[in-house]
Amino acid sequence: MSREAIIGIKQEEVNQLSSKMKDAKSVVVAEYRGLTVKKTEELRRALRKEGCELVVAKNNIAKRAAKACGFEAIDVDLKGPNGIIIAFEESVAAAKILQEFARKNAKLIIKSGVIDGDFYTPAQIKQIALLPSKMGLLTMLAGQLYGPLRELSIGLDLLNKQKES
Repeated sequence: MSREAIIGIKQEEVNQLSSKMKDAKSVVVAEYRGLTVKKTEELRRALRKEGCELVVAKNNIAKRAAKACGFEAIDVDLKGPNGIIIAFEESVAAAKILQEFARKNAKLIIKSGVIDGDFYTPAQIKQIALLPSKMGLLTMLAGQLYGPLRELSIGLDLLNKQKES
């Protein structure tokens, strides 16, 4: 194969990966060295269920794709065997799944990520993963809004009963 053909193939890989990264809500880099095929497939299934994808690409191709998308901050962590986890639906889904999986499988190491356009370190990604889901936060908010209304309703009812008697 000629050099130009190889360069063309690599450029197409960069284009495909950068296209996925541009459509992503978050991109997280994790090292999967030492995971068995069975564990890797288990991780892929969990990610797919939440609208995420695990992409394994050469680091040079991943660096070029990240640069094309404006995610240069993750370049530092693109050394060794890495998986690039791309979340398409919910921005924190990848972080949550990876954190849960890493808790059970010490060989998975979260390196860094870009969530909603901002760069995060492994410790920050862990903190994000521990936050409640969007639905959970909305439920908490509804509970907080409901409490004072309930108390007002009880108070008005007691006032009304007091006036009647």
